[in-house]
Amino acid sequence: MNPHVQAFFDPDTFTVSYVVHDPASKKAAIIDPVLDFTPRNGRTSTRSADALLRFMDQEELALEWLLETHAHADHLSAAHYLHEQTGAPIVIGSEIRQVQRVFGALFEADDVPPDGSAFGRLVSEGERLPLGALSIGILHTPGHTPACVTYLIGDAAFVGDTLFMPDYGTARADFPGGDAATLYRSIRKILDLPPSTRIFVGHDYLPAGRTDYRWETTVAGQRAANIHVHDGVREADFVAMRTARDKTLEAPQLILPSLQVNIRAGAMPPPAPGGHVYLRLPVNAI
Repeated sequence: MNPHVQAFFDPDTFTVSYVVHDPASKKAAIIDPVLDFTPRNGRTSTRSADALLRFMDQEELALEWLLETHAHADHLSAAHYLHEQTGAPIVIGSEIRQVQRVFGALFEADDVPPDGSAFGRLVSEGERLPLGALSIGILHTPGHTPACVTYLIGDAAFVGDTLFMPDYGTARADFPGGDAATLYRSIRKILDLPPSTRIFVGHDYLPAGRTDYRWETTVAGQRAANIHVHDGVREADFVAMRTARDKTLEAPQLILPSLQVNIRAGAMPPPAPGGHVYLRLPVNAI
């Protein structure tokens, strides 16, 4: 039995969130939900997250898990909001503790112990979570960040930012704790899955020559056509390409607001004495 997958694309951050469910039991998981954020005035909205909840209600689905593929640097997570609405636990890779150590120090986030306790469940390679008649398998796929995981549900693999569509390539590996050689080995783990495995990516940035957004491909499609890591690309060549390309990339527009929220599992920092919530903007720090 394979899951039903419904994608929700956010054009502001080019992020794809997913509602995945077991057709027999209607047990569901949400993967990488987005909290809408307007940087020019610091306002948040739950518009994107509420669309996921409306779909759940329409399909009469029971939410079991909120799955984060990693601590995102390009959008704020709506996991905390959805947890408050539904009670579903927030899941992330156990190496989130390493990410919390780095960015907790950067933002002087004294309320965030680097032990992953902001999340409901930390998972590691080989673990499985129940989802009705299906289960959710865990592949640890670091390289983009230390905490990246791929979720395997039936014939579907949710890879976060590790892989993009074949005509766009692969994730950057220059964030703290990232490593291009580690990323290559993680990708090969994914590409060793059965060729018909459906791959669902975390973003689509519309490469030159394409006008329609896409987020679903297959292991076979990636192995044949991924512009960075198709079959025949050696690790040394990939590392050289990825390292050179990463030197040309700007930091994501929302990296500073995103990471200080996402190491808190999507929660905002605690209010200041006057009652306002502040996101910190460290100057000349990244």
